[in-house]
Amino acid sequence: MMKIQEKWIAEAKINNKDYKSLYKESIENGDDFWNKQGDRISWYKRYTKIKNVKYSSNDVSIKWYEDGQLNVSYNCIDRHAKENPDKIAIIWEGDNPDEVKKITYKELLINVSKAANVLKQIGVKKGDRVTIYLTMIPELAYIMFACSRIGAVHSIIFGGFSAESIAGRIKDCKSEYVVTADEGVRGGKTIPLKLTTDKALESCPNVKKCLVVKRTNKEIDLIKDRDLFYDDVLKLVDDFCEPEVLNAEDPLFILYTSGSTGKPKGVMHTSGGYLVYASMTHEYIFNYNDGDIYWCTADIGWITGHSYLIYGPLANGATTLMFEGVPNYPDFSRFWQIVDKHKVNIFYTAPTAIRALMREGDDYVTKTSRSSLKLLGTVGEPINPEAWKWYFEIPGNSRCPIVDTWWQTETGGILISPQTGAIKLKPGSASKPFYGIEPCIVDKDGNELEGECEGMLCMKRSWPGQMRTVYGDHKRFIETYFSQFDGKYFTGDGCKRDKDGYYWITGRVDDVIIVSGHNLGTAEIESAFVSHKDVSEAAVVGYPHDIKGNGLYCYVSLKVGVDSTNDLILELKKAIREKIGPIATPDFIHITAGLPKTRSGKIMRRILRKIASNEFDSLGDTSTLADPSVVDNLIENRKNR
Repeated sequence: MMKIQEKWIAEAKINNKDYKSLYKESIENGDDFWNKQGDRISWYKRYTKIKNVKYSSNDVSIKWYEDGQLNVSYNCIDRHAKENPDKIAIIWEGDNPDEVKKITYKELLINVSKAANVLKQIGVKKGDRVTIYLTMIPELAYIMFACSRIGAVHSIIFGGFSAESIAGRIKDCKSEYVVTADEGVRGGKTIPLKLTTDKALESCPNVKKCLVVKRTNKEIDLIKDRDLFYDDVLKLVDDFCEPEVLNAEDPLFILYTSGSTGKPKGVMHTSGGYLVYASMTHEYIFNYNDGDIYWCTADIGWITGHSYLIYGPLANGATTLMFEGVPNYPDFSRFWQIVDKHKVNIFYTAPTAIRALMREGDDYVTKTSRSSLKLLGTVGEPINPEAWKWYFEIPGNSRCPIVDTWWQTETGGILISPQTGAIKLKPGSASKPFYGIEPCIVDKDGNELEGECEGMLCMKRSWPGQMRTVYGDHKRFIETYFSQFDGKYFTGDGCKRDKDGYYWITGRVDDVIIVSGHNLGTAEIESAFVSHKDVSEAAVVGYPHDIKGNGLYCYVSLKVGVDSTNDLILELKKAIREKIGPIATPDFIHITAGLPKTRSGKIMRRILRKIASNEFDSLGDTSTLADPSVVDNLIENRKNR
């Protein structure tokens, strides 16, 4: 456990005593607590009902502030534009370091109003679903806010997904309007957004209009009566749009996640509760103070970009940084160069990015100052202690606390995380629950476990930022999250609670491999690999084994400059035996330069399992991966032949 530095306490909004008192209040007097928190945002009509929730295995209904009326874009833009029109709302850093825009709240209001009027001009109405397929350009922020301004529901798809993925998402939410660009730019390369969209729309005859933003000015074909250049419509509209008065439970967005069945799940979030929760968690967990420059590196195509790049920070009147590029272009110091260039105070990124940067050595970091940094954050998966330590010591110069945040697309915001100055840090632990969050750990039969234990992580009560349903399939929502353990939301994650009451996420419950009757968590084996000085990343999967039921197939990436040798492989096997036990001895260690990852950085273990089992004829769509060529290399060099 790491002692809280005096400076952190002095600068923190919340100390340990405050945290305990607020947490106690939020659990014992939940309605009063959330009633007060609702006032963090502006309401046209203030709510009288706080919480109206049913949690059971056959009936789930979640409503917060249900009789309140508001507008999300008003809360994130108008009220700040009135008070502080010249404050920078969004710093946009292009893929090319020479391209920078600083957008004030006043300019954001004009741009969002015009975007809203563009949508209305092409026929978009309240309740319509608008599919947005864009990379990280300012128009992405303008158009998602434009949707919330007129009461349309946005569904953002990461710029780089395949035509098949896009079509599936358009059809699922019955979207009739699509926004894309001629091309996207990322890592010095262009991405053919319009071409991919055209291909997707071949199987989506219901789409009435497709707006095309000009990013690279590449010549493209417009389909008559369907396609329009965004810029052309922009010239026809006024620069103010009155925000619609919406109900707290009106849908705000649908965001698709991969479902275990292969059919994407449309996670639906509504307006009032989501915004209260995103705003509150952004302020407290990141210790946000007025004037801080805040940067979340996530793409807006993911929930992290929704909650902690756009909605949470801007609801709080913050300056948020939006980055079009990647951490290794033009070179591996890009993140830290941006931190220095814009004097970033709060930096939030994924463990997969941290490990990739750690692998390249310290020099890329230490040639920059990073003196403006006050707080670091991680998101997306549990961070292994070795990467945590490097992040703290090298990018953070051993002076910035790290908030290791645990949450999901479904939760809308952070549920478990340290708070600077209030909770001592344990590298690799998500630590303690946020206000109003009541986690519990259960065994496979649903019995609640007390004290120090390990099992499955559930939530005993609702919170305002929770998803409301799977779009168009409430039955699937109940089956996925509530049918396993009656009266509880099941996260799908395994979890340990230590003697100090800290929570440690052990990975997805389905990432448990039974070897000769022993349950082995893949996260623990992966962490053991990564603790070796030569290893940068590992992914462990099971494959059918005649004797043991399942064998362990381990994909391992080495640090730059380390060569794969038989001696090293033997050394790694020995290390795993010593750290976990003989039962965890790897059957195969497959040294690879890269792993199949989604664009958000999650390792696609489904693909790894199929390759390990020699079932690579049925991998499904791999175009959603950051680098699909990795898969061919893994198949070519597989060990289980």
